[in-house]
Amino acid sequence: MRADARKNYDHLLDVARVVVAEQGADASLRDVARRAGVGLGTLYRHFPTREALLEALLRTSFDELTSQASALEAASPPREALRSWLRDCVAFTTAYRGVTELMVAAIEDPGSALHSSCVALRAAGTRLLVRAQADGTARTELDGTDLFALVAALAWLSDQPALAPRADHLFDVVARAVLTS
Repeated sequence: MRADARKNYDHLLDVARVVVAEQGADASLRDVARRAGVGLGTLYRHFPTREALLEALLRTSFDELTSQASALEAASPPREALRSWLRDCVAFTTAYRGVTELMVAAIEDPGSALHSSCVALRAAGTRLLVRAQADGTARTELDGTDLFALVAALAWLSDQPALAPRADHLFDVVARAVLTS
């Protein structure tokens, strides 16, 4: 990618990060282009679809959460590693309103731009869950798909204005349901 094109790409992502944080996953692409000071055609040259833009925004965070799972696996006891990763995963997922639905749909759609990132994220959580199960500190009737669904459910709760004040309390309830002792 040429230097000027890379600069536009990075600038569009920076602006999109702000707009999507304000407006959610259905943010206006026209607003992203306007705030970035570029034409809509420039935005579409870099990101031909909304999903492509969201994938670029989310991929870095998904990769960080996947790497974090590996670091926690190496440095923390299984129970604490799973709880910490679960909290961070829920916190990230709530940063962009509406992303939960995209993640749930993408995990089932191999053609989705978000599919591989979501699969890697679920696999990272699954490794932490299996490790905690082997240690006897997580319930054995859960699997990685259940854990991914619980992250989505907790993120959805945080997106609901009437329930958002209870999000931390409900996280603790769910964490106690996943973890033993």
